[in-house]
Amino acid sequence: MYIAQEAPGAPAEHGYNVLGVPLAEVIVGLIAFGVLLFVLTKFVFPRMESMFQQRVEAIEGGLVKAEKAQAEAAALLSQYKAQLAEARTEAARIRDEARADAEGIRTDVLAKAREESDRIIAAGRDQLAGERASIVRELRAEMGTLAVSLASKIVGESLEDEARRRGTVERALAELETAGAR
Repeated sequence: MYIAQEAPGAPAEHGYNVLGVPLAEVIVGLIAFGVLLFVLTKFVFPRMESMFQQRVEAIEGGLVKAEKAQAEAAALLSQYKAQLAEARTEAARIRDEARADAEGIRTDVLAKAREESDRIIAAGRDQLAGERASIVRELRAEMGTLAVSLASKIVGESLEDEARRRGTVERALAELETAGAR
């Protein structure tokens, strides 16, 4: 700020200026300010406003896109969760079916093993019965021969006659069986 002070002995100018600023400078400054304000209002501010509006639209568009993307993501998440729940129930169903199949297979295998065991036991019993019958026949024949031989030695006569020998052997065996049954 410039305050005009009068020097002693200086001639007084034509008016008293309170601010101490020359009036011509104030007028030029006001005109320059008006021109600057006109240029800013006419060219700069509209351009700034359009850029601001574009940014607002871009941000709002981005927000809309983000909301759409978030809605899509939420829909995909719910769909994923539904598929996951469906997959879990399907897996549980498959697991239950596998358990049931395994139990069925186990039951079948046990039944087949029992049948095979029973068949083997029956075959063994049949084989033992056959071998026993064979051994009994062999023992009867051998006992008959031994009995005839022993009787021949005891009686002192030959029991070579086949018919007599058979009858004697059969009688001796029958007596042994009845004696063993008592």
